Order: sequence, then structure tokens, then C-alpha cells
Amino acid sequence: MSHLPSTLNSFWLWREISSKLGVSNPAYKYWKNTLSLKLNNKYVFLKKDTLPQKHLHIQEILTDLSGHLPIKFASDQLHVNEHLFSSDKMKLHKEFEYKFVEDVKFVNIRKFFRENGIRVGKNSLVQLGKLRDLEFTPESTFYRLKDDYAVVVYD
Repeated sequence: MSHLPSTLNSFWLWREISSKLGVSNPAYKYWKNTLSLKLNNKYVFLKKDTLPQKHLHIQEILTDLSGHLPIKFASDQLHVNEHLFSSDKMKLHKEFEYKFVEDVKFVNIRKFFRENGIRVGKNSLVQLGKLRDLEFTPESTFYRLKDDYAVVVYD
């Protein structure tokens, strides 16, 4: 398990940048001083305000991903099946806010945690699941959600 990062607060999705600029996929690798982040060896993000000067204008029309994570990455970090975020037949599916950017589905984890009063420290580990599947320790904090789902935060 690992903590849920808020790192996308200061990043843009590379796929959206390349689509809007009409540049080839690996172009960002040749941009000096442009910082990148790769999640799940699939999604590439570029740090805001580190794009080359001639491309900075694109930031005005890019999608803000603050609080959001790609559903595959979020499911890995919360140790739940990706189905929770991709199928509206799942009980918790409607509890989350979603955003689509260039065919990538993002889930707003921060908003969900805030609305449910779930506190996650920087070094906390998080697990979401059915009550029967969760493990509790003396150092963990338990948050009951709808039906038989809960979140456990391990500090």
C-alpha cells in the first residue's frame, strides 16, 4: 500500500498537451527543464510552468487535474478493483467525481476523502474495500462508508 499523492495538482496530462500542440509523442523528452512524471508506466504528466517558453500559452486551455488520479493508478493505490471506478453498477461508483481527458478517465479522490471526513497524512497508507476484506491494526483509523464499504488509513 502507499499513500495517495496530490502530485497531479501541479501537472498537466502529456497526451492532452501533445494533442493540442500537434507534436509527436516523445517530444517532451527533448524539452530542457521540463519535468515529467510517469504513473503506472502508462500515463505521462508534465509539471506546470516548466513547458518551453514558446508552448506556455497552451496552459490556459489545459484541464486542471487537482485532486484527480487516473482510475487505474487510484485503484492500485487504494487496493481495489478498477471496476469500482469504471462500472456504474458498483455501489460506490456514484460517490466519486470523474473527469475524462483525452480518453483517460480520472477520479477525484481528494473530494471523496474530504466529503467523507477521511484524513490521510503524507506518509499514510490507505485501503478501500468491503468490511470483510479490510485489515485493522491499533495504529489504523477506520472510516465506514455506504453499505458494507470502508476506508482504513494506516499511519
